[in-house]
Amino acid sequence: MTDYERYGDYQPSEEKSTFGVALTFLLIGLGAGALSALLFAPRSGKQMRRLLRRKYEDVVENISDTAEEWKGRAEEFREKGEDFVRSARETGNKVAGMARR
Repeated sequence: MTDYERYGDYQPSEEKSTFGVALTFLLIGLGAGALSALLFAPRSGKQMRRLLRRKYEDVVENISDTAEEWKGRAEEFREKGEDFVRSARETGNKVAGMARR
């Protein structure tokens, strides 16, 4: 019998599994985070759901407003592009007419 077995001193195992340790600490952290969130929540569940719903509706409204704004800008750019192409075509036709003479 070795001294370690006789006195009960710690001997690390040969297999070092860091995944199991990491998973254990992850679960402990998740539990502690959930518990602290429940203990320190500034509002009740009903109030929090109402607040989240309002914030969600605000975000959806802002996204639709932004999309409409982008659509308007895209139409303006398209119109400017059409005007540019039209003027370039006219200028090209004038130059071609002058070159033919």
